[in-house]
Amino acid sequence: MAMPIRIRARQRGPFTEVHILMPHPMETGFRRDEAGHVVPAHHIRDVAVSLDGRTVFKAHLSIAVASDPVLAFRVAGARTGQRLRATWTDTQGEVRSGEAAIG
Repeated sequence: MAMPIRIRARQRGPFTEVHILMPHPMETGFRRDEAGHVVPAHHIRDVAVSLDGRTVFKAHLSIAVASDPVLAFRVAGARTGQRLRATWTDTQGEVRSGEAAIG
């Protein structure tokens, strides 16, 4: 089973600091396996984060991102207890989501 997205969001004054760990191999499509065959590209392409249903962060990633990427950003106007939901889609069509309350 794939590891879940881990989200940590803490209120810091007028901002909420958000850290999201997205377990994923992030294969570039340039690496070769032990037999010399090219390992197909397989990486996170799109990330969206919403706060109680309102999009607060979007990103389009490429092969230049390391495996198990961590995103960190700040959101203004969020309150303790509101729900953050992170969703990513990769190049093979897999979609994964995670959710957490702001602490």
